[in-house]
Amino acid sequence: MSLFKVFDISGSAMSAQSVRLNTTASNLANADSVSSSIDQTYRARKPVFAADLDRALSDRQESVGVKILGVVETNKPLQKEFSPDHPMADAEGFIYKPNVNVVEEMTDMLSASRNYQTNVQVADAAKQMLQQTLRMGKG
Repeated sequence: MSLFKVFDISGSAMSAQSVRLNTTASNLANADSVSSSIDQTYRARKPVFAADLDRALSDRQESVGVKILGVVETNKPLQKEFSPDHPMADAEGFIYKPNVNVVEEMTDMLSASRNYQTNVQVADAAKQMLQQTLRMGKG
């Protein structure tokens, strides 16, 4: 595998982790929101990734990058809370809160951040190897 391919792979992984970080930030920002109906309540979102197999098969190379297939809403149940005095309560006195688990989101954010950092280090190591190779050619 070419060292240049390493940049493509680590770059696609960094893009994927960036999407993951943004999605997690959105979930955390909406964790305490309240709604008066199930349809209007924020639902936690998660990115969906896959190895970019189509490109790998057409190039006939073993290494593949990360493809972002999209962002989906989780199907965990929403939190329904009886709070008749709340200004957003529905006719039955219920308010609805998102299905965001703050502890899970913080763990996901740490994981995404570490994965991003690791891919930065991989790209930096490949850059250093290329620079050393060029220096060998000069001597």
